[in-house]
Amino acid sequence: MDPAALGQFLPLILIFAIMYFLLIRPQQKKMKDHKAMVEGVRRGDQVITQGGIIGKVSKVKEDGEVEVEIAEGVKVRVVKSTLSNVISKTEPAAEAK
Repeated sequence: MDPAALGQFLPLILIFAIMYFLLIRPQQKKMKDHKAMVEGVRRGDQVITQGGIIGKVSKVKEDGEVEVEIAEGVKVRVVKSTLSNVISKTEPAAEAK
């Protein structure tokens, strides 16, 4: 390959590198952090859903759902991936001796 051809592809390579470091990489990190947050949700945590509902997790199910109590006696089933934030974490329950 001659230097002139390399000179023509250099701007494209630089644009791709800039796109990777400014857009793709931060998005992947954000997705990884969200997945870790969702996997760490446990009973008693106070959460916010993507719909803006604030509630306390009353049950974590194995099939990717959580049961969130939004008012006294009012519980809704929510898909784990739709949780947008965990407001307050609870301490893990002590193991029975």
